[in-house]
Amino acid sequence: MQPEPMFWEIIANTPFRPRIISSLILLVGVSLLRLVLARAVLRLDSQNADVRRRWIVNIRNASIFVALLGLVFIWAEELRTFAVSFVALAVAMVIATKELILCVSGAVIRAGTKAYSVGDRIEIGGMRGDVIDQTIFTTLLLEIGPGRASHQYTGRAIVVPNSLLLNTPLVNETFTEEFVLHVFSVPLDQSDDWEKAEALLLEAARIECGPFLAQAQMFMKRLEDRQGLDTPTVEPRVTLHIPEAGKINLLLRIPTPARRKGRLEQAILRRFLTTYRREPKAPQFQQME
Repeated sequence: MQPEPMFWEIIANTPFRPRIISSLILLVGVSLLRLVLARAVLRLDSQNADVRRRWIVNIRNASIFVALLGLVFIWAEELRTFAVSFVALAVAMVIATKELILCVSGAVIRAGTKAYSVGDRIEIGGMRGDVIDQTIFTTLLLEIGPGRASHQYTGRAIVVPNSLLLNTPLVNETFTEEFVLHVFSVPLDQSDDWEKAEALLLEAARIECGPFLAQAQMFMKRLEDRQGLDTPTVEPRVTLHIPEAGKINLLLRIPTPARRKGRLEQAILRRFLTTYRREPKAPQFQQME
């Protein structure tokens, strides 16, 4: 009985030997390059954790894309023969993998429009959180909640299919990156001293926002020059809103670091409540985005 041929003997005798060897070299080369680049990024102490994580994710996704593209070129002739011979099978596969194709299309739209990236805080399809990973099929969110009024992590992760980008509006809460404008509401009764409440609310906002107002103004000016936007003033501002008869809402707009919206809002409300007293009951607060 003759011994079974070894693996390398099978490769040596197959007509696809050059393509198999080329594929192995491509995969090994891409893997080594990805490992070297990832280690180099991790050693960049000058960048914060979000930037390093974003680069590592981009390196991984780029290496996968390069490997797939290289394999397509290497096996182009065989793939073309397969496509011609099995058209019916290809159509059936397209139907069966419709959702995956939609996810890949969503990833293309995300990359083309730069809708968001790792580290951004987004809301899509009623799901809200910080982007911590993204692939050609899904986006991984670290959930923020509950609801839009909260800015705390719930400890849950949400896997969002990229196909939602094709038919669902997306909100990027950190589009302006370093600083954002945040709005929340203080509801009052019409009989309350709303002028006093307005003055105290503005005073509390100026005190809490004072340490970074100049920095926020410079950032908004750079954004205006770079994007061609007509950016609003960053000074805290209160506007009046009457949602119904007998009710007055004080809408406070403030500049805030993108990651400190919740903490800054709570600091302003606590300072306001310690200086403002009214009868018969204290105002309740609700979030407005």
